[in-house]
Amino acid sequence: MTALPTTDTLLSTLRPHPQPRHLYIGYSGGIDSHVLLHLAATSPLKEHVTAVYVHHGLQAVADAWAEHCPAVAHSLGVKCVVLYVNAQPAPGESPEEAARNARYAAFKALLEQDDVLMLAQHREDQLETVLLQLLRGSGVKGLSAMPTHSACGAGLLLRPLLDTAKAAIDAYAQLHALTWVTDPTNLCDDYDRNFLRNRVVPLLKQRWPQCDKTVARSARHCAEADHLLASMAGQLLQPLYDATDQTLRISLLQTYDAPQQALVIRHWLSTLGEKMPPQGLIDRIAAEVLAARPDGSPVLATTSYALRRYKDKLYCLPIAKERIQAMAWPNAQTSIALSAHRQLARIDASSGIALAHWQQAQVTIRPRSGGEKIRLPQRLGHHSLKKLFQEADIPPWEREVMPLVYLDGDLAAVGDVWVSADFYSVGGACIRLSISRAAYS
Repeated sequence: MTALPTTDTLLSTLRPHPQPRHLYIGYSGGIDSHVLLHLAATSPLKEHVTAVYVHHGLQAVADAWAEHCPAVAHSLGVKCVVLYVNAQPAPGESPEEAARNARYAAFKALLEQDDVLMLAQHREDQLETVLLQLLRGSGVKGLSAMPTHSACGAGLLLRPLLDTAKAAIDAYAQLHALTWVTDPTNLCDDYDRNFLRNRVVPLLKQRWPQCDKTVARSARHCAEADHLLASMAGQLLQPLYDATDQTLRISLLQTYDAPQQALVIRHWLSTLGEKMPPQGLIDRIAAEVLAARPDGSPVLATTSYALRRYKDKLYCLPIAKERIQAMAWPNAQTSIALSAHRQLARIDASSGIALAHWQQAQVTIRPRSGGEKIRLPQRLGHHSLKKLFQEADIPPWEREVMPLVYLDGDLAAVGDVWVSADFYSVGGACIRLSISRAAYS
């Protein structure tokens, strides 16, 4: 007989971690999440428990579920919150992916430090995930499937039922006479996961009754291998990674063999928050970007980012093009937003633009229009920005969004790179400029 889950199933998952300030239970109203909520509500942690229903707005019955879930939570003596999300697919995004992304984004926004979210995925869910990843040609990271624990926003996500059989969850629900809702789309085989669940997995279990258990074990082996590969990738990445601009040194990358290059590129993109690139993209990076002439400027664009080569560096840049707008910079403000991802700030310094001069001037920011020149400290004559950018090896796309700072109509600084000799001062209260670049997501 299959062992039923118990409150200790939850508590043992929590033991390696600090006691949660809030214990959120992802509750859809279905049988699996109802069992998880029932376990949490009958555990010693009941006073910390809050059920969370995510309203995707994709089905008419979702409104009824949004009433059912709080009612069930109330009957169990725990709180419930309903989160409304926009789950409409973006271009190139499947409905399943859009709903999942919206759901997890809502969870991440909800969790604060010392909060824990528990989800009710079980062993057959893990089997389906491994099969989906296998059919997509995933590597060991994808075949690791779902982890039992991972970061989620500022908190922690746990899956205490991940090693529990689906039959045990169903038996628990029957034993405790639980009531649950059934998503009608679960019967629609148009969705890949439903097709596996309704058509493929039952056949597999006829032949291999323990396949969910054995495949889950394989997923754990893959997770261990992925952990080792991530450690190796970090060691390979370190000597060729420039943290100042988050680039890779191409000449050093090319000293690695093809598998090592692929490992480093995947790890690099992962650290930048990008999706795991498919093998086809890795092949194109090697052929079209890494193998390009050093004086070439190839661009390889995906739906979310572009990979560009400039001299000996490989860049990962957002698709959306930033633009610098002409604007006034009020003297009282220590910083000003250049775009959604860039901010220009003035910082106290021992050399730079005299603070008194700055405070008395009308400060404006303008984009490049072409032909601008500047006189630099300790250099004779005026120099065109075009030549200075080339000398400093500043990539073309960075030149396009470099803010020019004017004091009373005269060019005083070029971003955080140069200060005009006409405004440069040493000693006393001075300021220098600094551009901060937020992460792209």
